[in-house]
Amino acid sequence: MKTAALITHSHPPAATEAVPIAAAAAKAAGWRLVADQGELDKHGAEAAGVELERDGETPDLCMVLGGDGTILHALRRFAGTKVPVFGVNFGTVGFLAAVERADAEEGITRAFAGEVETIELPAIRVEAGGRSAIGFNDITLQRRPHDRVAELSYRVAADEVGHVRCDGLVAATPVGSTGYNLANHGPILAWGVKGYVVSYIAPHSLTARALVVAPHDILTVGNAPDREPVEIGLDGTSFGELESGKELEVSFLDAAGCLAQLPGTSFYGRIRDKFGHLAV
Repeated sequence: MKTAALITHSHPPAATEAVPIAAAAAKAAGWRLVADQGELDKHGAEAAGVELERDGETPDLCMVLGGDGTILHALRRFAGTKVPVFGVNFGTVGFLAAVERADAEEGITRAFAGEVETIELPAIRVEAGGRSAIGFNDITLQRRPHDRVAELSYRVAADEVGHVRCDGLVAATPVGSTGYNLANHGPILAWGVKGYVVSYIAPHSLTARALVVAPHDILTVGNAPDREPVEIGLDGTSFGELESGKELEVSFLDAAGCLAQLPGTSFYGRIRDKFGHLAV
């Protein structure tokens, strides 16, 4: 019997209505739908039909009822396992979701019937202060509120290519290029592009430009001496701080995660539907 792991939005009311739908669709398709104790407690009686997951088991599918943040959490949780992550959008943008909230029942039923295509997604790894982690969207460095403007430099393949006073810096995967990087006027990278993009947040320069980095090149970001620490973010969550005079490294990881979509889904159609036409 196949198993699907259930992960839902951090705000329970947003997705609770779809939990019984997912449980019924799994049962009808002959699947086990499992979740950790936190998920079961979150949805109470509505989680009837969802089993407590077993320690160490690897599911055949991850069913996400939530927004992009929840889908990113699921991708990180199952990174390197080839477990496909299928998202139903209960958030705002839902760029990574396979179906929208209104189509939840049909989409979930099709997912359990195996009517999905999978896309391998790259990630980027950050290493700082003896710790490392991966993100599927972006890694950000930002000055703390009320601190002075940051002074950041970055090297690619050991060559310094930027040294700018700014509010911060973003290193984004192709998936994450439509997030904070896009707000920085950085380029959109189509899914399937090998590489990642580096862009400054509010640079105090007329010449600072975003740069697309080759997949095998290491990005090293430094915080200038005698400056305040800058906050490090990973897919929108806190990873700590980069202290004055310290550096961190970012590297590209190919095929780190697996996203499940319905057949016929196009990256370019997704761009149009979520953000509008690129030119009119």
